[in-house]
Amino acid sequence: AELSVEECCDKGVEWANKNRMCASLPLISESRECSMSQEQCCRSQLEKQSCSDGVEFANVREECDSHATENSTCEAQYFKTCCYCCLLGKAAQVQGQSCDPNPKMGYQCGIVFRSCCGKGPEGIDLSISDDAPKKQQVEISKEELDQEDPYLHDGCRGGGPCSQQCRDTGSSYVCSCFVGYQLQPDGITCEDINECITGTHSCGLGQTCVNTLGSFRCQRDTSCGTGYELTDDSRCKDIDECETGTHNCPPDFICQNTPGSFRCRPKLQCMSGFIQDALGNCIDINECLSTNAPCPAGQICINTDGSFTCQRISPSCGRGYHLNEDGTRCVDVDECSSPNQPCGEGHVCINAPGNYRCECKAGYTFDVISRTCIDINECRRYPGRLCAHKCENTPGSYYCTCTMGFKLSADGRSCEDLNECESNPCSQECANVYGSYQCYCRRGFQLSDIDGISCEDIDECALPTGGHICSFRCINVPGSFQCTCPSSGYRLAPNARNCQDIDECVAESHNCSFNETCFNIQGGFRCLSLECPENYRKSGDTVRLEKTDTIRCIKSCRPNDVNCVLDPVHTISHTVISLPTFREFTRPEEIIFLRAITPTYPANQADIIFDITEGNLRDSFDIIKRYMDGMTVGVVRQVRPIVGPFHAILKLEMNYVMGGVVSHRNIVNVHIFVSEYWF
Repeated sequence: AELSVEECCDKGVEWANKNRMCASLPLISESRECSMSQEQCCRSQLEKQSCSDGVEFANVREECDSHATENSTCEAQYFKTCCYCCLLGKAAQVQGQSCDPNPKMGYQCGIVFRSCCGKGPEGIDLSISDDAPKKQQVEISKEELDQEDPYLHDGCRGGGPCSQQCRDTGSSYVCSCFVGYQLQPDGITCEDINECITGTHSCGLGQTCVNTLGSFRCQRDTSCGTGYELTDDSRCKDIDECETGTHNCPPDFICQNTPGSFRCRPKLQCMSGFIQDALGNCIDINECLSTNAPCPAGQICINTDGSFTCQRISPSCGRGYHLNEDGTRCVDVDECSSPNQPCGEGHVCINAPGNYRCECKAGYTFDVISRTCIDINECRRYPGRLCAHKCENTPGSYYCTCTMGFKLSADGRSCEDLNECESNPCSQECANVYGSYQCYCRRGFQLSDIDGISCEDIDECALPTGGHICSFRCINVPGSFQCTCPSSGYRLAPNARNCQDIDECVAESHNCSFNETCFNIQGGFRCLSLECPENYRKSGDTVRLEKTDTIRCIKSCRPNDVNCVLDPVHTISHTVISLPTFREFTRPEEIIFLRAITPTYPANQADIIFDITEGNLRDSFDIIKRYMDGMTVGVVRQVRPIVGPFHAILKLEMNYVMGGVVSHRNIVNVHIFVSEYWF
């Protein structure tokens, strides 16, 4: 069940009475109100206990400052407040003053002030003296009296029946004792607790517990010894015999206190160089016997009356020794440090006390014949065992060297490969090999035959295959080459070697007028105005082949035009063809194919005749008839080389002959353009 606030408060009071502290107060409930009530009642009880202890201390000791406690705690502050207020109340009682406190002292201090002031030796209220002049009696009602003195009905007023501390509960009172006391069975009287018997004292080893009223003290078991006295707090204090007059110094001496004793100093002081004895006599000091030698090195000390003198010593040194700089002692002569080198070349001089000896240096050996030290040729004595490559003898030693392409290792004997490429000896690329290096060049360069280090550019255009590298012109650049094309009419192909013709007609980069037709030729274009003659009309769009552009005109007669109908020419075609300049012309080149859709051997003995009628300059062309795939084909061939640039109009006729009469004729006008360059 949930605890009431009164029960929580009682638990706090009970904990304070038992432990006299609230720091580790165990909470008996999780209720916030119960926790606050328990802690507040515990603190309030501690304040009352501290106040009661302060009042008891003031009644017993008549002072408050000697109470040993920590002044920083709240309980210590309440203890001193109540102790001071009680002393003020007792002082007011002794001086015959009123027991009504100054309201500025505070409520709690006023209660303590009244309690200590109104309680006389017999426990009666002495706030009004019998010898005080009597005033006129005035009747006061009970309500006015309660209002005048709020402590009138306090059962603990003036200390109450309790010997030390009293707490009014309303219907009764409860007595308690100060620290160091315990309540007797009568519930009123307090008796001192003997901490030395109960064992609650804190005296250490070598101390004896001495009980005091309300407390105890620790006293040393052993005495302090001669020259010391024991204080109240069990400490040893030096006795100043000179101040207390317990010394025995004669009249001609002055007493000087020392820890645990004293010293008698004569009033007469000795001069420098003398010391006083116990009787005050001045005795000479022998400075020569002091631990710090008064004379410098090389001199002897001679004592005098009140002082001393120093006399120089001049020792005699034997062979191999000489006097030191101070002239005080003989030191060894280091013959080996002489620039004359007493042992000679190849020897090592070893100094000894008063003498020296000669030995051969490392790398030398003693020759019994010449009785000198001669060099050892380690390279000859240990061939192939000292150095990996080459051994070079030196006086007293040797050193190792390596052949070209190697360097000496850290051990001074082995040889390791030298990476010559780190010093960049090659003009382009370097490859280190064991004991040497190899230079090589990047693509497009070749190593020089002269020094084997430099890289020279390869002129790809001058190589025997240079003509096949570029289709038009080759330009050499460092490490490579570039192909170029004619300045107009061509562009470089994606393979960066061949030249491609630019079709200005397709690219619409020509300047032909509206009435002209653009014909592409190798390396350029031509603008031709080709119109159909009278009684002919153009047939559809221009036929565009790989190397030809053709315009065809078909006969279109007017009605009743007999001559037009009887004319055997049915079509007139205009074809443009671009030809290269064949530099190496070895056989005829077929350039034009005229196909006729007619059975090869018809039943009515029809025939097709092909002929070149105009424009065959220097008989550069001919025409032959060939049968292919059931068709009759007239093949125009170039039989002689033509040097460009060249332009000619070749007129061809394809005649259909039946019974010796031309029944049908087709005329083809071929515009031939020969270019200088062809790729």
